[in-house]
Amino acid sequence: MYAYNHRHYQTISYRAEQDKQAAMPASELNAGSWVHNISAYLLYVVLIAAAGPLQFGFHLAELNAPAEVITCEKKSVSSTSLRLPQCIPMSEAVFVVVSSIFTLGGLIGALTSGPASSRYGRRRAMQGVAAFFAVGSFLEAIATNVPMIAIGRLLSGIGAGSAVVVGPIYVAEVSPLDQRGLFGALSQVMTNMGILVAVILGYFLSRGQLWRIILLTGSVIGFIQVLGLFFVVESPKWTAAHRSPLAGRRDLRRIRGARADIDGEFASWGEDGIINIEPEEQGLLGNEDPDSRRPSAASVPETKANIVGIVEVIRDPHYRPAIIAVVTVMAAQQLCGINSIFMYSVALLSDLFPTSSSLLLVAVSVINVVATVLGAPLADRIGRVACLLLSIAGMGINSLLLAVSIKLNVPILSAVATLLFVTSFSIGLGPIPFILASELVEHDAVGATQSWALASSWVATFLVAQFFPLLNNLMGKGNVYFLFAALALAFFAFIAWWVPESKGKSNPDEVWGRRRLD
Repeated sequence: MYAYNHRHYQTISYRAEQDKQAAMPASELNAGSWVHNISAYLLYVVLIAAAGPLQFGFHLAELNAPAEVITCEKKSVSSTSLRLPQCIPMSEAVFVVVSSIFTLGGLIGALTSGPASSRYGRRRAMQGVAAFFAVGSFLEAIATNVPMIAIGRLLSGIGAGSAVVVGPIYVAEVSPLDQRGLFGALSQVMTNMGILVAVILGYFLSRGQLWRIILLTGSVIGFIQVLGLFFVVESPKWTAAHRSPLAGRRDLRRIRGARADIDGEFASWGEDGIINIEPEEQGLLGNEDPDSRRPSAASVPETKANIVGIVEVIRDPHYRPAIIAVVTVMAAQQLCGINSIFMYSVALLSDLFPTSSSLLLVAVSVINVVATVLGAPLADRIGRVACLLLSIAGMGINSLLLAVSIKLNVPILSAVATLLFVTSFSIGLGPIPFILASELVEHDAVGATQSWALASSWVATFLVAQFFPLLNNLMGKGNVYFLFAALALAFFAFIAWWVPESKGKSNPDEVWGRRRLD
């Protein structure tokens, strides 16, 4: 009984400290307080995990610049020792299929990876993701015909769909509570970095057979991630829930560092129902210290947590509000129009910028990375919902400006509106959707919830990618941004009404204002 009360006190103290730091103005934060729980090993594991979102962004943009070279529309004379064709003849319609099959793979990965990561572990799931990237990208790079490059794109899409599910879950679970929003933004930062890398490589290597180097880059990154994951520990929360609380605590100690106080954080897992500490483990946990010897497997009872599947999570009324929230926010991420810029900005604005359109996507990608990095701390300062609403409002306003400037042929206004549109996306709709699932549902439903969220994102991405050019032609150039502005208004109203604030709250019951039944 004493041990329980002691842990309960530690939990209250831990949450009080997190709430105090989360509410503290940025001007009162010093470097020491900001990095109090950030170890070198924590930075390592989150960077390795974030290689998945990096790959997602890279593969999203990898075919943009070299499209004409790959499809033999633009040929160049070059000598090479490779026994591979310089290009792969295909019509525009076939190339669209090759490009869009990536989204089919993404949908498959998004729906399957969440439950897989809940059952087999986040680390093992990330290893599988990296393998898909390594193999898929290699097939793309050595492709000699359309089916070969299409299969490569499909495998890379499965990896991408899985990466943006599993990677953010792992990062959220290893991040300190008061810095979860900051680390959660890393997924979007790395996605933007992937886009930027693909765009820069495409600008310099879109000739001869050099386009194969662009595609091979994804395989190299995948192989590096496979190697890096051998030195990454499993998510401590997952280990505590599915294996042993003591093993989870040991991994948490390694991530936080030898000098970090982890008692309150670990005790909060028991209060939140993530783990159930058996009486025989109380002594082991109470005597744990960073230098203690590992207990034998026989001395550590194994725990088994119930795993909520993708069908069960959507049928259960307990999870339904969270499912509606994350699916809607993920749909908003795409249906407010961001990929109309990343996929079609050069063609869309070529009439306004006839001599510099080839560099426009590079500039937009750089701005996207910078804005995401600078805006990363906002989620932990002003809150998740506030960031989302600020982001959607900015995108809606700049959609109107884009529509007007394109119709009236005002290049300067179009350029400014495009940059502000991307900046608005980067401070809210870019990073926040990836961390919501881990904050709105209980631990064992996170994987399934994130799968539904990312499935929504992939469907919305497909809709924008396939129908934006058609609508832009049917409605008249630029008018489609009036539609994006209307969608932004609808999403703003719904999110303000439905989505709860999760900043500084340590469990879903607290987020949704539910009473816990202990």
